[in-house]
Amino acid sequence: MIGNKRSFRSKMGEESIALILGSAPDAIRAVTWPKRDKCKIVSINNAWRIRDDWDYSVYPDDFPTQYRPDRKSHAQRLIDSSIYVPANNQFGGVVYAGATMAFTAGYWALSALKPTVLAYLGCDMVYTGRNTHFYGQGKPDPLREDITLLSLEAKSARLMTIAAQQHCACVNLSEELESRLLFPRVSLTALSGDLQPTNYSAELSRKALSLENEAGYLIQDGKYWEHYASFDKDILAEIDRLWLSAVGV
Repeated sequence: MIGNKRSFRSKMGEESIALILGSAPDAIRAVTWPKRDKCKIVSINNAWRIRDDWDYSVYPDDFPTQYRPDRKSHAQRLIDSSIYVPANNQFGGVVYAGATMAFTAGYWALSALKPTVLAYLGCDMVYTGRNTHFYGQGKPDPLREDITLLSLEAKSARLMTIAAQQHCACVNLSEELESRLLFPRVSLTALSGDLQPTNYSAELSRKALSLENEAGYLIQDGKYWEHYASFDKDILAEIDRLWLSAVGV
């Protein structure tokens, strides 16, 4: 069950930032960024290549072995489905979270790191031009036909709302014109661990969570594709609509 209790870390006034680093072309901006105190870098898939001082590398089970980190320090950790699926389940599971790594990594970080800010870079999920990723042409995974990804905007609204319930702000550091994330834009100079969470409708949030619980689409092992026949697309679309409405969209 999703709780509203402030974490021990937040009670102690220790603001912290989890930088979720994706593979969009503008993610390369992070190469020269100084690493701040109380900031953990959570790299998704190939993004560990952007800088050597990442803290966590998150990837799905089908991510090719040759693309995974080939070097890491003792302090760096690899996060696979055996770790991130249970974390996502704490917040309702992958069907409601959205089965793409930008959201998967966000919920894992929210659970494991308990940050006061989730700051995203390189996760706009907009694929235009010749180079769709910082390393060139890549596969637009979030745009695949998938019942958990009917609305990327709604999934970002859900994460933003649930993070706010955990006293955590979601922000987007991107300088790109378009983004599928609804998070407020923040510049690097304005980024701090005491940014305020986005306002949301508590009533609509409760309705969305109630409908999720009623539908019962929590798949404990995360293998939702084995249960496609049990999912009602209309119910998922209504849940998406409630999350969008909860943040005023």
